[in-house]
Amino acid sequence: MSRAFWLQEMTDDLKPTKALDKAVYADVAIIGGGYVGLWTALQVLEKSPGSQVVILEKDICGAGASGRNGGFVMSWWPKINSLMACCGQDEAVHLAMASAQAVNEIGQFCDHHNIDAHFQQNGWLWTATSDNQRGAWESVVQRCENLGHRVFQRLSNSQIKSRTGSAVHLDGVFDPAVATVQPARLVRGLRRVALQRGIKIYEQTRVTGFEQQSLVKLKTPNGCVTAKSVVIATNAWAAEIPELSRLIVPVTSSIIVTETIPERLKNIGWTGGEAITDSQLMVDYYRTTLDGRVAFGKGVGALAFGSKMGADFDFNRRDSEATEADFRRAYPMLADVNIESRWSGPIDRTYDSLPLFGVLPGHKNVFYGIGWSGNGVGPSRIGGKILSSLALGLQDQWSQCGLVGRRVRQFPPEPVRYLAGSLVRAAVARKEKAESGGDKPAKLDLVLSRLAPAGLEDKAS
Repeated sequence: MSRAFWLQEMTDDLKPTKALDKAVYADVAIIGGGYVGLWTALQVLEKSPGSQVVILEKDICGAGASGRNGGFVMSWWPKINSLMACCGQDEAVHLAMASAQAVNEIGQFCDHHNIDAHFQQNGWLWTATSDNQRGAWESVVQRCENLGHRVFQRLSNSQIKSRTGSAVHLDGVFDPAVATVQPARLVRGLRRVALQRGIKIYEQTRVTGFEQQSLVKLKTPNGCVTAKSVVIATNAWAAEIPELSRLIVPVTSSIIVTETIPERLKNIGWTGGEAITDSQLMVDYYRTTLDGRVAFGKGVGALAFGSKMGADFDFNRRDSEATEADFRRAYPMLADVNIESRWSGPIDRTYDSLPLFGVLPGHKNVFYGIGWSGNGVGPSRIGGKILSSLALGLQDQWSQCGLVGRRVRQFPPEPVRYLAGSLVRAAVARKEKAESGGDKPAKLDLVLSRLAPAGLEDKAS
């Protein structure tokens, strides 16, 4: 498997730690060495100094979604309506505020530990790139204001075009609190701090199974971990666990990165460093890098039968070409710019695009935090607070928050999930292609599109 640009760009040694080859004990064992697993491990030590913490990672830390994403460090304010639906008003506001604070905490963590993650808090532009997308944010903006929080700033047509550097952007709002990072630098920085604090990380160590008695025994090819509690932090790969398989569905997202073009970006006026998304369900998300590249992603939403993630989740040429086509449409003046890197990655989508936390059915001390739905960079820090409290058996605001143990709509079993999901995905693609071209979508595509799970943000109905 080739590495995403973010990992290739780093000069750090990506040599893995030694794989587990013996029997070890842990107070808390964590499966998965990405953002969620690392934040959880660090929070366990914050809350219970001296705890023995072990992380088992089947590849290297950052090889999964944490090293492949677009690097948007967002809050849950764009999901305030969904939060209220699942948690109630007071808890929804608490979680939204906590997630906004988490953005600042990540920046402070990087400063304190000298992590050069390219943390830049230049805000987020939520835009419309076709007439049907105009005002997609209205219900969210109005809800925030009704709750007494002015999260978003409304921009004029000329402002949105000027700040994005493209006339394809017709309308939009701005959230100044959002940041961007070089995602692989962040996850590798977390790994360094974890190792420095005595957390044992065994990379290239796949968990092959586990036994539940009074303690949990995790089996690996050449060793085992016996732990008081276990945390599953494997992102989309959690769909391989039968008890969790219907809570999430892995879908693909595709990213391209251009050559370095700082002068070209200056010429079109895209110099503010903002993160940008449009308002499609198959969302386009893009940003610039410190060395003047464009990183442009698209939530293409491809499925795999039985949630078996093969090579298409690492790279799919057709999806990459669709992503590049959207980039060229948004920035036709950059038509001659070369694409230097392409890759794909999995997203663990839930029906409402909010994560799920709980106890694995039938196991009293195995906990999970899954379903980040493409917005895990910032909220993963909250996830670490929740999962660490669950793993340590604490009764606090995090272990008892509204995202823990909630009842959610499940995806259908196979083959219905794959067949129906592919049908809906195709309808969404046709609908959004028609709308981007100024055409009227077919009625059947409109009907089928309404069956799709929620996107990155709550949209106005």
